[in-house]
Amino acid sequence: MTGLWVIAHECGHHAFSDYQWVDDAVGLVLHSALLVPYFSWKHSHRRHHSNTGSIERDEVFVPKPRSKIMWYEKYLNNPPGRIFSILVTLTLGWPLYLLFNVSGREYDRFACHYDPYSPIYSNRERLQIYISDAGILAMSYVLYRLAAAKGLAWLMCVYGAPLILVNGFLVLITWLQHTHPALPHYDSSEWDWLRGALSTVDRDYGILDRVFHHITDTHVAHHLFPTMPHYHASEATEALKPALGEYYQFDGTPILKAMWREAKECLYVEADESEPNKGVFWYKNKL
Repeated sequence: MTGLWVIAHECGHHAFSDYQWVDDAVGLVLHSALLVPYFSWKHSHRRHHSNTGSIERDEVFVPKPRSKIMWYEKYLNNPPGRIFSILVTLTLGWPLYLLFNVSGREYDRFACHYDPYSPIYSNRERLQIYISDAGILAMSYVLYRLAAAKGLAWLMCVYGAPLILVNGFLVLITWLQHTHPALPHYDSSEWDWLRGALSTVDRDYGILDRVFHHITDTHVAHHLFPTMPHYHASEATEALKPALGEYYQFDGTPILKAMWREAKECLYVEADESEPNKGVFWYKNKL
């Protein structure tokens, strides 16, 4: 199912076929089947790619400055608290992002991926948000009929549990692609598109890299060339490594270990006061 999610992701980037209508039709069907509002995600994800690494305009896993850390977070800055935070992030992170824009950029009013009049979207995008919502409603009706015919327990085993796993992998992959002690973030005085695109890191998920169509270990190339199909991404990554040199980021740390390290070390961002450029922000963990 996660592989299907990635194919729908390709459709959102117009990387699936030569025809936009084919991409959107396939993406809408696949994402609706996974209870993802396709066009709603497509438009916010496009803005993520346009503003990656910006602490002001990025759309997903935007790090907080220390001044905006919540009061209770210091009580979670310990092993039991980190386990709790990771579990909540992996199980509830995706629906909370869609419903309440949790971990997304700040807007001047309530932002929700299901709301056609959300500040996330422009006027010309609103009709497609309605279409996304219709896809979710249609899939919800299909699930209702399946539950009525087969039973809720059957539906949870066959569909619900795998969907929770897919959502967990989606959040984990995205979190670790954009969160690392060596990745900078920028404010408007220092940000540009190339700097942001290079503020990502490739990871090694072992055999799962193939299952996930290499979205995990070719993410740097994906941000530089987002319309490139996934089946060219590995070849492109190998070509990019010598060209980018030290600007190419890869971390082969085992995923569970990396997840724990990032949860421990990447709590907020601060500008490095020893540097002349105050618009470059780095992860810190001292609360």
